[in-house]
Amino acid sequence: MPTERKRRKRVDAHIGESLSAICGLTRRYPVGNVRIIMNIRIQSVSSPFDDPRVASAAVAALIRAEAMGLLSGEVTRLDHSAILALGAGMSRAGIGEALLPEFLHPSGPGPAELAALFERINEALDESPSPAHEWPALQDVLGLELLVRLLGVSASSARRYLSGARRTPDPVAARLHFLALVVGDLAGAYNDIGIRRWFDRQRKLLDGSTPAALLNRDWRVDDDGPRRVRELARALAPSPAT
Repeated sequence: MPTERKRRKRVDAHIGESLSAICGLTRRYPVGNVRIIMNIRIQSVSSPFDDPRVASAAVAALIRAEAMGLLSGEVTRLDHSAILALGAGMSRAGIGEALLPEFLHPSGPGPAELAALFERINEALDESPSPAHEWPALQDVLGLELLVRLLGVSASSARRYLSGARRTPDPVAARLHFLALVVGDLAGAYNDIGIRRWFDRQRKLLDGSTPAALLNRDWRVDDDGPRRVRELARALAPSPAT
């Protein structure tokens, strides 16, 4: 049995080291138990996700979906079960419906095709605000006080949007989605406390301003200030393997 234990240790080491290498992740937990973000705690990797192209694109999609509040449970394996969890969350939000039949049956495509499919999924997530899911997800991470300050809305309005008593206006939904994407980028480097502090810390790359200061009231996601905030957050996100 010593041989089996040694083999298991080598496999665990491979899981942690390969995820750290192929996805650009900082390994904060014991080998074989790599926590990426919130409910994503990868303990095992199965083919074809051990291919760097597939793993990188898949992890990026899972991180984005989790930040948007689309994942209903913890993801512990990078395999077909992760695809099913991601597909179920996207389906509930009505995102990528044209891609889902192909996405939920990935056994046929090779690694290159599967990686390309995940890239399309990432694009669909990036372009699809989902306020019903993003309100509670962002409240959990940022807290209501910081969230409403960043969005430029009142706490009373936010509570009505959260409860579903009032429809979230499109401009607010766009800002909410923007913040979900930023939080997803930051979650690869910070815990929840660090994410909250990040918005109020001065940054040299923002000419000494804080990210929150560049998100002025009624800001639009394509304004220069928010664009610079997103670029700064993206620099902290796991880098896709090439």
